[in-house]
Amino acid sequence: MMDYVLKPSNFFLEQLDDLSEDSKKLIDNKLQLVKINPYRNKRIEGYSLFLFRIRFEDNRKEKRVIYLVDKPSIKILCILDRDKEYKDLKKYLKILGY
Repeated sequence: MMDYVLKPSNFFLEQLDDLSEDSKKLIDNKLQLVKINPYRNKRIEGYSLFLFRIRFEDNRKEKRVIYLVDKPSIKILCILDRDKEYKDLKKYLKILGY
């Protein structure tokens, strides 16, 4: 079995700072599961990259952590607001160089 390495982007870490402690714990727990099997979450369609999302809620708002599987790394890219329907994803990917 392969061990994946989590590599959070600086952008993701900045976004993480804005979340509640509960959300941070939840994301941390879910990321530990991603390390074991990064394909457990739903893949985001329409991109040539292996992008996946983790669902969570912060202050009663639906959000998503977006990550990229790039063996052996898992690049944690950003957090999106669910209500924006992934509109920001293209913009963020561009900023992050994808």
